[in-house]
Amino acid sequence: MTDIAAAITEIKALLGDRMNTSQSMCDLHGQNETHFDHMPPDGVAFPHNTQEVSDIVKICAKYECPIIPWGVGTSLEAHALPVRGGITLDMSDMKQIVEIQDQDLLAVVQPGITREELNTELRATGLFFPVDPGANATIGGMVATRASGTTAVRYGTMRENILALQLVMADGRIIRTGSRSKKSSAGYDLTHLFVGSEGTLGIITEITLRLQGQPEATAAAVCDFPTINDAVNAVIMAVQMGVPLARIELIDPVNIRAINAYSNMTYREIPHLFMEFHGSDVGVADQSESMKAIAKEHGGGDFQWSTRAEDRNKLWAARHNAYYAAKALFPGQLGLTTDICVPISKLATAIQETQKDLDENGVTAAIIGHVGDGNYHALMFSDPNKPEELARNKELAHRMVERGLALGGTCTGEHGIGMGKMKYMAAEHGTALSAMVDIKRAFDPQNIMNPGKTVPMN
Repeated sequence: MTDIAAAITEIKALLGDRMNTSQSMCDLHGQNETHFDHMPPDGVAFPHNTQEVSDIVKICAKYECPIIPWGVGTSLEAHALPVRGGITLDMSDMKQIVEIQDQDLLAVVQPGITREELNTELRATGLFFPVDPGANATIGGMVATRASGTTAVRYGTMRENILALQLVMADGRIIRTGSRSKKSSAGYDLTHLFVGSEGTLGIITEITLRLQGQPEATAAAVCDFPTINDAVNAVIMAVQMGVPLARIELIDPVNIRAINAYSNMTYREIPHLFMEFHGSDVGVADQSESMKAIAKEHGGGDFQWSTRAEDRNKLWAARHNAYYAAKALFPGQLGLTTDICVPISKLATAIQETQKDLDENGVTAAIIGHVGDGNYHALMFSDPNKPEELARNKELAHRMVERGLALGGTCTGEHGIGMGKMKYMAAEHGTALSAMVDIKRAFDPQNIMNPGKTVPMN
């Protein structure tokens, strides 16, 4: 029988002031980035190490108290909202870099460190961690949601960049998965079962990451196009020709207008591609020439180059802030962001049909995407005093998902399932969903690990 109050009492005895039940703290951990309702937990715990996480989980298991991991709250599908109340486990005090092995190109970190903090510490080693979702998310949160972002087209997603994990299971057991070797065929691949599990199977307390060497040369460029279709077809050709782009981002005219206002840019309000090239001096030059020829073939304008680090940082800061720039363009309105990924050959069709649907319904949306891997987003806004507008946007988002699935894609390329996309799991996975439910029940028979997320449970 669930007894959240009793669980809080025992956790307070364990953690003291680090078990916080103040209204302000609970309210902070009941917020989310988009349109989901505010849902504060009953309390927020701040563990310092794996053993404390284990002790907290054992208490929660004893009282059947839900437990919800929290990074920095940047997720977009309400992953960290306590839909059944319970204890939010804030991992912000677990942010140590345990070890850096530069010869093996790996680092061992705690889950609360953010990607920017990690890369700042790695600068002196000549290495970096490449996965860049835009938001300064925690590494633990990025593992839990199987994040990707602007660099996935070259370096892969979190799935490809995790070697091993330490986790606390639903009964408090501490386990390790994986190893430091680059490959293994020893048993079930538990590591990647937990990558993307959104805290529903266990709580991540340590991560072993693959690192990359800093490229010898880096160059970024911006190119405008007459239409979105021209820009997307240029990307499709580049990918199919094997041009090794490090980043290639589509920005539509609405987002260009928002970026210009928010980040003090002066781009023409037409579709753009933001690109980056990594490699040797010769390699970057070859990649650049190939991409310029492809862009020209599809009506692209002249390349605006950013070769100095400070210029590149300004460019990518503007891209990363595009979500907040779009929100600033629609002040006081509720945002609803979509996340569709399709095979690269279907990308132009998916975006064209999405844009047509938006236009026919009179909705101005900001379309942006990591189009090198077939992933795009449409950010729509609604007046909070007009629920019919939110309902309309949800229906448009629903049609985007149906369109993506019909084209052989997925309902989410990188945002994850959370609460928002559980209803699409059966359509995407069919009978395989029942196997996922079986795994959830086996790992978490009490359903206390972030309940109400990822897979439907009774």
